[in-house]
Amino acid sequence: MRKSTYLLISLVVVVLDQWTKWQVEAYLPRHLPTEVIPGFLNLTHVRNTGVAFGLFASQGEPWATILLTILGLAALLVVGLYFWRTPDSDVPLLVALSLILGGAVGNLVDRIANGAVTDFIDVYFGTYHWHTFNIADSAITVGIVLMAVDIFFSPKHRADKAPEPSSGAGGQM
Repeated sequence: MRKSTYLLISLVVVVLDQWTKWQVEAYLPRHLPTEVIPGFLNLTHVRNTGVAFGLFASQGEPWATILLTILGLAALLVVGLYFWRTPDSDVPLLVALSLILGGAVGNLVDRIANGAVTDFIDVYFGTYHWHTFNIADSAITVGIVLMAVDIFFSPKHRADKAPEPSSGAGGQM
């Protein structure tokens, strides 16, 4: 497949992410959980001014939003370059990078437009709540897991491959 085909994955992630965030912004009041699956899943509208898991969340300092936007753009550039340099034959890696690109764009759109990212998926077990997240975060996470699986379990990356036979003239006796 051509790389432009993989970018459709990114586009689907961005559209689905932005549509769900629009729905949350329009219909869910902030910080009021709506139970979906009792004991497991709520929809809870929160605004995240930080990065993943609320790290580096600021209390409205504009410099923090600018810094996180610049870092997000830099990360997007690095992932984009990695995507374009990946051979067309490396399907698992291209799918993983497409998911990461779509998620990164989805969250970057929020940060640039609103100074914060809309999160709403609230998974919990008993009293333990995972950090609230969104579709873009999910795509990034799935992409990273796929990359890890590809790197650690794909034969093309295995270090225990048999060495190639030497074809040099000077090494044989």
